[in-house]
Amino acid sequence: MKLWELTAYSEEKFHIKEQHKWADFPGFSVLAAPDTGKWIALLMRQWDSYLGEEIQRCDIKCGRQILSEIKAPYLSLPFRMKGNRWVGVKFDDKTEPDMVFRLFDRAVYASQERGYTVVLDVASTKSSILYPDTAIPLSGAQFSVTAPEVPDKIRRMQRLYQYSDSSFAQKCRNFYRQGKFMEDYEDDAPWNGEFRRYFTTYHDLNLRQLRGYFTWRTRLRKGDFSPIAASLAYLYLYELLNGIGTSSPEDSLRKMREFEIGFLDSGIGDPGIRGNLRRWMLEYAVLHNVSPALARQYADPALLKKDSALALLKDPNTASEEEIFEALCVFEGKKLEQSPVVKRDVAKGKHFFSSVWLCASRTFSQNGKDIFTACFGKPKSFSWYPLSNAVYCKKQKFPDTDYVLDPCRTYRCRNGIWQEERYDNLYFDRNRFHGLLREADRLLRKALKTGHYLRENPADAWAAPYAEEVIQAFRQAKLEAARPNITIDLSHLEQIRQDALITRDSLLTQEELDTEANRTPDVNTNGNSGTNANVKPDIQKIEEPAQPGSQKELSESMSSMPAALDPVHRQILLALTENVPIAPYLRANYLMPSVAADTINEALFDEIGDNVLECDGDTITLIEDYRDDILQILGGKANE
Repeated sequence: MKLWELTAYSEEKFHIKEQHKWADFPGFSVLAAPDTGKWIALLMRQWDSYLGEEIQRCDIKCGRQILSEIKAPYLSLPFRMKGNRWVGVKFDDKTEPDMVFRLFDRAVYASQERGYTVVLDVASTKSSILYPDTAIPLSGAQFSVTAPEVPDKIRRMQRLYQYSDSSFAQKCRNFYRQGKFMEDYEDDAPWNGEFRRYFTTYHDLNLRQLRGYFTWRTRLRKGDFSPIAASLAYLYLYELLNGIGTSSPEDSLRKMREFEIGFLDSGIGDPGIRGNLRRWMLEYAVLHNVSPALARQYADPALLKKDSALALLKDPNTASEEEIFEALCVFEGKKLEQSPVVKRDVAKGKHFFSSVWLCASRTFSQNGKDIFTACFGKPKSFSWYPLSNAVYCKKQKFPDTDYVLDPCRTYRCRNGIWQEERYDNLYFDRNRFHGLLREADRLLRKALKTGHYLRENPADAWAAPYAEEVIQAFRQAKLEAARPNITIDLSHLEQIRQDALITRDSLLTQEELDTEANRTPDVNTNGNSGTNANVKPDIQKIEEPAQPGSQKELSESMSSMPAALDPVHRQILLALTENVPIAPYLRANYLMPSVAADTINEALFDEIGDNVLECDGDTITLIEDYRDDILQILGGKANE
């Protein structure tokens, strides 16, 4: 027996659902009385690495005296709970389901005990007894009870039941035999009574209940969904799982989905049925080798969402930032979505956290594990018992097969024994996963100045480099965006030169033009000296005004400048730091002030991180805040 059989029994019979109260201990859960909230059973699932299997146990609040009344190897003192009301149960192949169910019933009924008034003086109540009116029969007449009319089809069905043994497998075989016989039966005798039973079959119902069920099924097959007891609704699902009233596995799945929409989504039926239905649809699809794409349409969306998130986090390089962030939220919850980093700018927030995971995926390595394996472990194989909590008749041995539902979940059958390979919560290192995102959140809030800062946790220090790398990349991108974007079309260089000459001539005075005309003539292309107006001056020939300091100091200063600057612009920057007029340099080299300023700013941007010169069109000004920085670059002259 397995623990899930007990949880299924408690939900179907008493509507008691399993409660997982401790996120850090996913293997522990409780079953509590719905009216009082008091615990009835504590369920424990623990992995035994030595045996390589999961150990399942529970403590049931059915009274310690049970141990003296029942001698069974799977019953013992409680494993976790204290007190004389608790009994321990170990779940293995020797555990008897019927016995465990009776113990659970006893625990539930004990939690619902009420007080009663007992009247000992019977004589005092005789005068209050009322007898109903009854017709007195004629002399010689006899009382007779009219037997209810039993449809011939139902009578014949009841005769099909075989009492060879009382095993659950025999119960399933009887159900399949009777169900196929009644596959097309229709009735018209409604019944709306209450009925609760675990693993309901036709044999468990009386005549009125049987006819009421078949009447309800007749209407349901015509699209008329109406209320009925949950145990009888389960009976209809058992029929679909056994192929009763269906033409193919795909038809069975389609009718299960129609039941979910018409009976559960509409609010008619018990919503607690949905969990079992989703599980059964997937298991049925695997057993009948339905295509994985179709099986995923019927599987539990929460299961598929988890698998999809795991597959994406394992290989995030082809995913979008939005997809990576959503996958992180599957395991981190609302904490990530509610971070001030995300609330301030949703797009940037998602970019930051997804980039942290991408960075860790590229560079994290510990004991040969990448970040995904360190957080979620590796796939493990677990015993799988498909449709074991349903009335299902296995008609033949399943062939060996490998059924890949998705990249994170595979079902394998060998010699009729099934196993499920999956990533399991038991092996998740949630502290590591949470630590990575929390440290990233802390550093991002601090870098972006969002407020609501988080306290530093020394245990999460290992995650800081990944967040810091993302923050540094963000800052660098911000600097690149602030840098002016200059594009020069070299195909128009000659026209630019001509325009520059015209502009220069328009700015020079007559005296300056005369001085320019008296300059030493250049040597023409034939080797003869003379005046040639069409020959352009060499841009590397610099007319240098008198400079303070020795020629040695000038050479040393020039050699320390950034390599991105040519000698002309280096000389202009040096002149600005020494407060020397730069107009002669601009005229001699045919430079426009704004172009010269942009060239110098761009060359020094990597060193300074900002513009060092300002230009209002004709005048270039050095920004005083960066004078010392430039002087240090020029050879350490700051603060002299």
